[in-house]
Amino acid sequence: MGRGTGERVLIALGGNAMTAPDGSATPGDQAASVAVAMERVAELVADGATVALTHGNGPQVGNLLIKNQLAAHVVPPVPLDWCGAQTQATVGVLIMNALGRALAARGAERPVSTVVTRTRVDAADPGFAAPAKPVGRYFPEDEARRCTAMGQSWKPFGERGWRRVVASPEPLEILDAAAAALLLEAGHVVVAAGGGGVPVVRDGDVLRGVEAVVDKDLAAQLLARELGASTLVIATDVEHVIAGYGTPDGRALRRTTVAELGALARAGHFPDGSMGPKVEAARRFVAAGGRRAVITSLDRITDAVRGKAGTIIEE
Repeated sequence: MGRGTGERVLIALGGNAMTAPDGSATPGDQAASVAVAMERVAELVADGATVALTHGNGPQVGNLLIKNQLAAHVVPPVPLDWCGAQTQATVGVLIMNALGRALAARGAERPVSTVVTRTRVDAADPGFAAPAKPVGRYFPEDEARRCTAMGQSWKPFGERGWRRVVASPEPLEILDAAAAALLLEAGHVVVAAGGGGVPVVRDGDVLRGVEAVVDKDLAAQLLARELGASTLVIATDVEHVIAGYGTPDGRALRRTTVAELGALARAGHFPDGSMGPKVEAARRFVAAGGRRAVITSLDRITDAVRGKAGTIIEE
């Protein structure tokens, strides 16, 4: 099987690419949304790029957690790392099917493969001591307190209700990157580290899963480096990063540097709950030797790889 002739690109798809515009995550909505996203990816592959993909899984994990709670009296709830593994496979199959169809329609057939991927984190990461990453849906206080009594951590989020919070430790190593790299070399489009990867810690010579969620974008920049990608594209729902968002001085960043982006981040321009992790992931990738990172909307990813769209971050 021939290899891609262009540059090696990692595309990190945001959760908006996996659900309907209103956030609905029914099976039909997810399949339709993934199909739209894969039309854009197929353009890039047909253009000659060697492409790896990663993706968010927030809505999918949220749905599994609801099933855990509703069916706990019938079947044992599964831990969060199991939920991550299940959703990697589910979304991976949706991508494989949709991208295969889109490539065939362009006469650019490639095999598409999904690697269920583990991400190593540190058991001593401070995030485990202070869980703060919201997962799943909003619930009334009485339900949240019932779950708290079972050992979970929940926090109030204003009028919308309470949400479960879990640790979000720093990703240290994408353990199955070597398998993804071999598939890329064999000419496959590869899907890996979905949802940031299944978080595991090392206990001596063995690995075990942990109740945590790894940030998808921070894992993406690590995967991109381990796969030797020259470009990291973080696809989201806006075309540009905005400095001073929501203020009269707001401005779209079109071309910027690692230094400028870091200064803006330290000045508080990119909140942790929205653009912050994406900006940090892009900054880390370029600082570690990547040629270029781009943050842009899904429909502009082909132009982004060509350096003609989005917020382009270079050294």
